[in-house]
Amino acid sequence: MNGIPVGIIGIGKYVPERILTNQELETMVETNDEWIVSRTGIRERRIAASDQATSDLAYYAAQEALKNAGLTADDLDLIIVATVTPDMAFPSTACILQDKLGASRAAAFDLSAACSGFLYGVNIASNFISNGAYKHVLVIGADSLSKITDYTDRNTCILFGDGAGAAVLGPVKEGHGFRSFVLGADGAGGPLLKIAGGGSRCPASQETVEGRMHYIYMEGSEVFKFAVRIMGNAAEEALEKAGMSKDEIDLLIPHQANLRIIQSSLNRLNLTADKCMINLDRYGNMSAASVPVALAEAVEQGRVQEGDRLVLVGFGGGLTWAAATLIW
Repeated sequence: MNGIPVGIIGIGKYVPERILTNQELETMVETNDEWIVSRTGIRERRIAASDQATSDLAYYAAQEALKNAGLTADDLDLIIVATVTPDMAFPSTACILQDKLGASRAAAFDLSAACSGFLYGVNIASNFISNGAYKHVLVIGADSLSKITDYTDRNTCILFGDGAGAAVLGPVKEGHGFRSFVLGADGAGGPLLKIAGGGSRCPASQETVEGRMHYIYMEGSEVFKFAVRIMGNAAEEALEKAGMSKDEIDLLIPHQANLRIIQSSLNRLNLTADKCMINLDRYGNMSAASVPVALAEAVEQGRVQEGDRLVLVGFGGGLTWAAATLIW
């Protein structure tokens, strides 16, 4: 990549305290722990408190990332929040977060690319820094999916959880940082994963509420087939753009949606499980937060060392997908 080398100089995460286990879900819908684990790999997920909004989750993750980077909010030039569960339609969650942090110098906006959102945001931030427009950009993937999950729908309520992951991007030394990005979308697949109510097409009304149109709708089998195909494709394309081979990968950081999808990606990339960060058993699918939270935990656990070659990859509603290669 041309221009100033850009990498992650600070990382942070936050997950709510409340844990919702598979056993608890057994009392809510017709399901059981064995079925959920065998189909998804998920054992529990975190649930935001009733008085917690997405900006609250993002705030804690941002604080940790800034501390990790050795920076203050005054050092930030831009804040990007990737989310499908903003605090409200407007102002943006990024503007709300800017105020919470006291980052008065920073521009701020939200980005909507569902589970691919964090990597979309990182790509945008990297370009701003690489061309010299900004020096430090805070990118956050944060979602409160429990607020839009239908806990009478056993096909979706077992999947989702809440959390936030944050990364501070900035200049890094030559030979390090992001080496390639891949972004993609297929709008024809939009109806497969959506919330139909609440927008300008179907404004909130008694009819949309009664029709449960403000909850996540997903055609699971079709999304699964898409994910299995696109995760491997995107990762391979990112490697090719970076001039890297599969055997150079030190760690894969995939979107944490389903263990079978992750295993398919490992097979496609000829990787063993020890070269993959997996935490969906504890958190489920946190949408835009999944990749940054997994990366933050990998760093915490000492699984990422200077010079390691990482591949980050995700997919989500839209339909969208994204991948990146990174030398830590």
